[in-house]
Amino acid sequence: MAAPRFTDQLNAQIGNEFAAHNQYLACAVYYDGLTMPQLAGFFYAQAMEEREHAMMMVQYLLDTDAPVEIPGVEAPVAKFDDIVGPIALALEQEKRVTEQINGLLRTAREEYDFASEQFMQWFIKEQVEEVATMNDLLTVVTRSKDDINAIEDWVAREQGAGGADPTAPPAAGGA
Repeated sequence: MAAPRFTDQLNAQIGNEFAAHNQYLACAVYYDGLTMPQLAGFFYAQAMEEREHAMMMVQYLLDTDAPVEIPGVEAPVAKFDDIVGPIALALEQEKRVTEQINGLLRTAREEYDFASEQFMQWFIKEQVEEVATMNDLLTVVTRSKDDINAIEDWVAREQGAGGADPTAPPAAGGA
């Protein structure tokens, strides 16, 4: 069984992942309302990815016979001043999640919970990718904020579906 201190923090992280899901969903809806289907699609996919992360954490807790608690989450930010706003918010969110994931890994190490430490390694790698993606997207959207078609073209070209990661942990409810 995973260390109780780690499982408490992982349960809290499940809520953080669902909150990120809701925030990305709000961003997607914002871009959908602006008829920016590429950015909307990107954020709809990001929302599903965050949900998947939460479900991976649920499955890990189930696999280690630890209690699973699904915390409530606050409403996401849904109103933005311009097309740069959602992406700036997303980058800050990814940086915050990186700190949370690093904290989980630190707790696993402090508790000598080697299985949980190994589980968290995939999320460490994932956060490097997520921050880099949002950094790139923020740069492009800031530079091209007056040319929506250029933004949409860049997203279509650069943010295509990458396929499933065979090293990802299994998710609860997955096929």
